Amino acid sequence: MGIEDDAKNKAEEMKGRGKEAAGSLTDNEDLKGEGKADQGEAQGKQKIADAADAVKGKVDDVKNKITGNNN
Repeated sequence: MGIEDDAKNKAEEMKGRGKEAAGSLTDNEDLKGEGKADQGEAQGKQKIADAADAVKGKVDDVKNKITGNNN
């Protein structure tokens, strides 16, 4: 997980917003719904990535305490 994943998730979210907006402008409920779903999926992926990063940080903290490494 990292910056690339964050950027990819943000791009997917923006694509979903675009679809939702296009669906609203054209009264296309399917496209609008697809856009909302894309946004939700991207936000879910970002939350998972954030949680994984937090866990990795805690594991690194514990490992550093055990080894006496304070980097």
